[in-house]
Amino acid sequence: MVYLLKNGEVFIEERLQSFDMIVDGGIITEIGKDLQCDGAFLFDLSGKYIFPGFVDVHVHLREPGFSYKETIRSGTEAAAAGGYTTVLTMPNLSPCPDCAENLDVQFELIARNALVDVIPFGAITKGENGLELSDMEAMAPRVAGFSDDGRGVQSGEIMKTAMEKAKSLGKIISAHCEVNELLRGGYIHDGEYAKAHGHRGICSESEWKQVERDISLSKETGCSYHVCHISTKESVALIRKAKAEGVDVTCETAPHYLVMNDSMLEENGRFKMNPPIRSEADRQALIEGVLDGTIDCLATDHAPHSAEEKGQGLEKSLMGVVGLETAFTVVYTDLVRSGVITLEKLICLLNDGPRKRFGVGTELKVGERANFTVFDLEKEFTIDPSTFKSKGRATPFENRKVFGKCLLTMRDGTIVYRV
Repeated sequence: MVYLLKNGEVFIEERLQSFDMIVDGGIITEIGKDLQCDGAFLFDLSGKYIFPGFVDVHVHLREPGFSYKETIRSGTEAAAAGGYTTVLTMPNLSPCPDCAENLDVQFELIARNALVDVIPFGAITKGENGLELSDMEAMAPRVAGFSDDGRGVQSGEIMKTAMEKAKSLGKIISAHCEVNELLRGGYIHDGEYAKAHGHRGICSESEWKQVERDISLSKETGCSYHVCHISTKESVALIRKAKAEGVDVTCETAPHYLVMNDSMLEENGRFKMNPPIRSEADRQALIEGVLDGTIDCLATDHAPHSAEEKGQGLEKSLMGVVGLETAFTVVYTDLVRSGVITLEKLICLLNDGPRKRFGVGTELKVGERANFTVFDLEKEFTIDPSTFKSKGRATPFENRKVFGKCLLTMRDGTIVYRV
């Protein structure tokens, strides 16, 4: 199929430019002014924006093992509806991808059911138990990197050994940073809301203390190190300092940490995730980290659960919210339209940063795979979880009025989402 996309604002070389684009055989064949193509299917995108397909370096698609929460199909439908053409999946699955055989199970499901590119992480340790390294060497050619997401690797010695192995394989360690002994039964941020409502809090040190340890290990081993879903001002400061010292470290944060603080919590499981939404001071530090380049990627940590699992209030609900279908629009509405960050910066967080760090995804240029998304930035709507493609419905953004509607997502020249 040949497509001619006319009159769009196209994001090329980190800036928006008014161009037409031709897609033929799944490839972008022309980008320019006043293009014509006889017999092509025409999209007039006047007033609309064409972005490179977004890349999410942190999602949970729950399959194999937990398909009642999400499947490869439903999760990638959600990704396409949010403008994503590449997602990197976390290994807390059953069987856990800690060896080639278990990884095969996941790849068979991806091959049959994925609508967008799905690239798994392999586990750092067997069964994510933190005790013994996985078969990293056997998995390395097929994974985005290694992570025990959902759990911090408690042993510094194990993490050092993992980093040395990852370094030898040319792979990234992508770490969930959490010191278990500092959790003390907490389940939301240890802040004003927790104190006012009698909840047990999770201290910021439980995150940044392990970030500090791992940065030191990365510096020692030379391993490429990526920090998952940072939420605290101390983590931002540590990563900023490490980058200035030349440590090979990058990081991500998630939309809810950039646009919410713990004063906005409600007594509902849809506000519960790990790490938790923290203070306004933390939120402002994260925004500063975005502005100065300390934060490289915007990731959703899309983590669907069943309605029953999320319907137990703040204390007893499982950790995790969905985010693939709301990430762009929430950050665009709250931070771009208000002038806090530029639209170009947001697209860099969603494409350039992840693409350059992990070597995945595509940009908009002639000869590249036709992986892109089209948005109407003036379209206002209310976030309604009942319309989600994801099987998960728990989002802190329910009923929020937002701007920026995804109209179309194309992967390899095939339309995988269209309004």
